Amino acid sequence: MNKSIVIKNKKASFNYELLDNYVAGIVLTGTEIKSIRLGKASISESFCKFNSKKELFVINMNIQEYDYGNNFNHNPKSERKLLLNKNELKKLEKEINSNGLTIVPTKLFLNEKGLAKLQISLARGKKMFDKREKIKDRENKINLDRLKKKLRS
Repeated sequence: MNKSIVIKNKKASFNYELLDNYVAGIVLTGTEIKSIRLGKASISESFCKFNSKKELFVINMNIQEYDYGNNFNHNPKSERKLLLNKNELKKLEKEINSNGLTIVPTKLFLNEKGLAKLQISLARGKKMFDKREKIKDRENKINLDRLKKKLRS
């Protein structure tokens, strides 16, 4: 596939401290993959959760309905199963239960074969003062760049 689709969760790095990254496949129907190929998906409010069978699902991932899908269209906010190997699933479940971490989707993309993949991260929530400090650092960097540009001219 020559068309590259990358949908990012920009708020994830702001709201969470990202620790480990994993790439997982997603179980999708025909109209869901067609909508993703058109770039009509959002992972900004989504998170991952284990069910009672110890399978990992992504929840709140929004894939808009396919325009030409008529009555065979999918539910935009349905839960979608993630495909990881057993060792990765066990490790993730252990980390979540023991350390109070969460799993956050950071990027949705199509690989070279045209399959939809979801990059997920093991994350720890940031406190409010950490977020304020990050904003303050960003503003200081912008002001410093302005001063440097002004001095050069």
